[in-house]
Amino acid sequence: MDHAADAHRTDLMTITRHVLNEQTKYPESRGDFTILLNHIVLGCKFVCSSVSKAGLAKLFGLAGETNIQGEEQKKLDVLSNEVFVKALISSGRTCLLVSEEDEEAIFVDQSKRGKYIVVFDPLDGSSNIDCGVSIGTIFGIYMVKHKDNPTIDDVLQPGNNLIAAGYSMYGSSCTLVLSTGSGVNGFTLDPYLGEFILTHPDIKIPKKGKIYSVNEGNAKNWDEPTRKFVEKCKFPTDGSPPKSLRYIGSMVADVHRTLLYGGIFLYPADKKSPNGKLRVLYEVFPMSYLMEQAGGQAFTGKQRALDLVPGKIHERSPVFLGSYDDVEEIKALYAAAGAAK
Repeated sequence: MDHAADAHRTDLMTITRHVLNEQTKYPESRGDFTILLNHIVLGCKFVCSSVSKAGLAKLFGLAGETNIQGEEQKKLDVLSNEVFVKALISSGRTCLLVSEEDEEAIFVDQSKRGKYIVVFDPLDGSSNIDCGVSIGTIFGIYMVKHKDNPTIDDVLQPGNNLIAAGYSMYGSSCTLVLSTGSGVNGFTLDPYLGEFILTHPDIKIPKKGKIYSVNEGNAKNWDEPTRKFVEKCKFPTDGSPPKSLRYIGSMVADVHRTLLYGGIFLYPADKKSPNGKLRVLYEVFPMSYLMEQAGGQAFTGKQRALDLVPGKIHERSPVFLGSYDDVEEIKALYAAAGAAK
């Protein structure tokens, strides 16, 4: 990338301009989706601003409540959730919201109801807030069947039915990665313009990577296919160099690195968490959607991740996602284990 030339660019592709360009491909479009995305972007900007000054604003630490997952809520978690819920409802384009922080789904009042369902984790990796590690927001968007009468079944759809997904990462810079079904694009917030600028057009994950990302502290509880795969990463038998381990513990940061550099991110089931720990609707599905759009794969240990049909809004699942060839390897190990039974 020619950074010197980029510094003098005047024809900037903002995220709004990019989405409007996509909109022109659909003559029947009325701009509702663009308006919804603008409200999501506004929420990301607000949270980014809050994260950057959290220490000064005394937003670090615990809020004194516990969320539906049994995790102690951080002050920033609570703030981020409020920001996104209000931004999404005020867009007038949503009818049903599912947040990691709320036990029940939120049904939007009839007067402000639209045709979209948004599932989101307002602040993923929030246990890392106090030590300055990158954290982020994850979201997915579905279309409702009947906007006048949405039900909880409308959100319990397979990830295949997503019409868009993305995440915003709050770190050394604020990055927003988005797919609306035709590839993946990355945008970086210019703090002086207050705009997300296209910096990573048409992201493609390498077919095979040199990095694996997993919490090896859980290794004693892993199943045999996961154990064999990680062993192969460290001690390859085909003469290839071993893979490097990189694990941040913040899903957005780990997946972002995997998307750009290739490799595999694993959060397997284990004896302590037989159903995995990551939530299907607002963690597994959006990230799996982005991986597939970028040319990678996502697998649960039993099936393609996006084929999963959740039975409840906070359902959990194992996931293996990343470079196509790396995920093929773990799929082969699970297939062999299944055949041996």
